[in-house]
Amino acid sequence: MTDAPGLPPVLFRALKSKGYDTLTEVQDSMLAPELAGRDLLVSAQTGSGKTVAFGLALGADLLDEAGHLPPAGDPVALAVAPTRELAMQVARELSWLYAEAGVKVATCVGGMDVRAERQALGRGAQIVVGTPGRLVDHINRYALRLDNLRAVVLDEADEMLNLGFREELEAILEACPEERRTLMFSATVAGGIAKLAGKYQTDALRISASGPQRQHDDIAYHAMLTAQHDTERAIINTLRFHEAENAIVFCSTRAAVARLTSRLANRGFSVVSLSGELSQQERTNALQAMRDGRARVCVATDVAARGIDLPGLELVIHADLPKNREGLLHRSGRTGRAGRKGTSVLIVPPRARRFVERLLAEVKVDAHWSSPPSADEVRARDDQRLLSDPVLTEEAEPSDLASRIAEAYSAEHLAAAIVRMHQAGRSAPEEISEVAETTKPRERKKRDEIEDAVWITLTVGRKQRAEPRWLLPMLCKNTGIRKGAIGAIRIQEETTFVQLDAEGASDFLIGMERGKQIEEGIEARLAKGPPPAERRGPKPPFKPRGRTSGKSNKPRFDTAKSDKPKTDKPWRPEDTAVLADTPPALKRKPKKSKKPTDGQGPRKRLDTGKPYKARKKRTG
Repeated sequence: MTDAPGLPPVLFRALKSKGYDTLTEVQDSMLAPELAGRDLLVSAQTGSGKTVAFGLALGADLLDEAGHLPPAGDPVALAVAPTRELAMQVARELSWLYAEAGVKVATCVGGMDVRAERQALGRGAQIVVGTPGRLVDHINRYALRLDNLRAVVLDEADEMLNLGFREELEAILEACPEERRTLMFSATVAGGIAKLAGKYQTDALRISASGPQRQHDDIAYHAMLTAQHDTERAIINTLRFHEAENAIVFCSTRAAVARLTSRLANRGFSVVSLSGELSQQERTNALQAMRDGRARVCVATDVAARGIDLPGLELVIHADLPKNREGLLHRSGRTGRAGRKGTSVLIVPPRARRFVERLLAEVKVDAHWSSPPSADEVRARDDQRLLSDPVLTEEAEPSDLASRIAEAYSAEHLAAAIVRMHQAGRSAPEEISEVAETTKPRERKKRDEIEDAVWITLTVGRKQRAEPRWLLPMLCKNTGIRKGAIGAIRIQEETTFVQLDAEGASDFLIGMERGKQIEEGIEARLAKGPPPAERRGPKPPFKPRGRTSGKSNKPRFDTAKSDKPKTDKPWRPEDTAVLADTPPALKRKPKKSKKPTDGQGPRKRLDTGKPYKARKKRTG
């Protein structure tokens, strides 16, 4: 990177020392002079460098003319992220970007020690990065004071709204001073983001730094049609086939993460897991193991789908399919970042093929459909890697040990030893069953129309729940008609029209000489022509079966009803004459009291006629 107009020298040197040759589109757009001091609503694709982008955008607000930050105290910038991992990553990026300016960055994320965070805030920091819930907690306890705040950044704002952090975001923005700059970064700008921006931003400038045509250039999509019982085997073979420096396998549940992690560890993979049930320290250790090279495979839930940037991540496997286009984009966006190439593999059960095709069409990518790598393909790939290994292709300096080994063993023995050493520590590939129809989508078969056809009618229709799948074998079995001689089938309310070619009509006439009834209750006869156009009327009213909870019009008893209207007059003694006409079934008999009354004596047993004896109380 030789020139960047509008970029402060301190940030320019930081980017150059980090190895930046050019800026991405969203990063370069942050340096435009017309953006200075403006509120921004930025939509950019995942993996486009948004963290460095808003770090560059904050330079004009935080740095003075000499390129220094104000003394550490109450924060002058606040960055809010949806997940712990993303918040920690933002803190790392801002730390090296503003290191020469003497920055102190404090983090406030869930799962970490609250007391340590309060102590860090008490010592002072220019920039605070945190998750919504923990930031609100520190604000309510007066540990985080935002009186000197100059700028606030909402990173992945759409994800924070999807996770239900609207109230926390509003509380944070309400606590910020009115004279501040608000930057919102999001992959998409939906209705919730636009409403939040309209409420808490002033004259915001909308920037769209990603186009659909450039969103997947660095990611190769592969859809592998796999039998349901072969899912884990397909994942193992895919990992072995690619041998990526780093790979992420996404599962939908924590239980699936635990099961697959155990399976891969048993097969010899260096694997870690990442899910919401782990503590923050365990999640940090897992990501650090991936960065250090101690682990090469990470099995994770969607908690790792946003914001996590692992260097050398070449492969993303969707063990469980994403639920929507955003999930597919953010999962796959963990690879193919900053100009690097990557591969996204979807493990597709046959019943989910149509769903995946619609999903890929929504994100406007063309995926290569295939079967998972077979065991033979994995072995062939291993052989190719060995033959192209620099250990064999590069010239080696002669040594006494090499001469002694060459004299002691034959060339075939040494070659076999090299192959064994190459295969040591690698999991054996799995045998996978084949799944038919992998090159094109499954289509519903429609019976073709026949020219100069003969129509027959069957005395069965929709009312009798007629379907072609049982009408076809019934006709072929009972009439001798070939399946290929049958054309279109038109099912109407009480009749079904079947189209036959000339040969099929002849077979039908011969088969009908024994009688017109082809099955019990179903007759077939020649029709005068094609079926008439049918107009379906309105559906009949719903009639519930069995007993209902509604009132019945039929009276339960044949009682005489008075023609006199009901009145609210008080009861009179002469009205007792009406009770004489009441049917016996409706007369309520007075209940006999089971308790003894005065003058009746004690209650007696029904079986012996003797009075009950009083029970003695237990003692001790």
